[in-house]
Amino acid sequence: MLIFLSSLSLFSQTITSPGKKCSLRFALNANGEPTYRLSFGQKEVVKTSRMAVLLRDLPGFDKGFSIVRVDSSVTNETWEPVWGEVKTIRNNYKELAVTLRQAAADNRSFVIRFRLFDEGLGFRYEFPAQASLTLFIVSDEITEFALTGDHKTFWIPGDYDTNEYMYNTSSLSQVNGAVGGSANEIHARTPIGVDAVQTPLMMKSGDGLYLNIHEAVLVNYPAMNLVIDKSNFLLRSHLVSDPVGNKAYLQTPAQTPWRTILV
Repeated sequence: MLIFLSSLSLFSQTITSPGKKCSLRFALNANGEPTYRLSFGQKEVVKTSRMAVLLRDLPGFDKGFSIVRVDSSVTNETWEPVWGEVKTIRNNYKELAVTLRQAAADNRSFVIRFRLFDEGLGFRYEFPAQASLTLFIVSDEITEFALTGDHKTFWIPGDYDTNEYMYNTSSLSQVNGAVGGSANEIHARTPIGVDAVQTPLMMKSGDGLYLNIHEAVLVNYPAMNLVIDKSNFLLRSHLVSDPVGNKAYLQTPAQTPWRTILV
């Protein structure tokens, strides 16, 4: 039993998409922090990146985790959109749902659910119903996208009030959210900072991969912008807050929107 528990504390698992085009590696590091890594064929797309949700006046879902359950499944189905470019859409992915436990926080449960497609990855955070967590406030979300280089980027400035900007094209390290020009004609705008951009964010890597980071099923949760660490080519989620700085008011069971990476 001790050997088994020890192996869970250092858990890592790799899955591949149905057509084996993409691969995902999930792991807990030495501090019990959840991390993920995404590859497309032999090319690394997102290097090892952290995943966390912080709470107001409560311990965050960020570290001290152990694995209590791992579920996996395969879905292959088609559905018909109401309108669009094609009549049917194939929904084909492998799912990995990892249930984590925080011993130091009343044994709270936390689930990270991944869906890996040949075209990319989606993941979200889930908060099961439990006695130790009912009503809670999200103070921040730390979802990282550690990129492999200074990609060509098609971007608009991060802003709390508008996305009516003209798109800019530059390397990731040359993004400057303090744009002028036509942006000065926008009346209601609140730029976040010079290193902030909005989603969806399109990029092209030096070896020819097109990447797009966005979100899906945005319900009862704030929209996600991205802040760039230009020295390390790292993107970090930045949620729109309310007037007092809180990001979301949730009641278990609850979940965040999907964070999506198209490749």
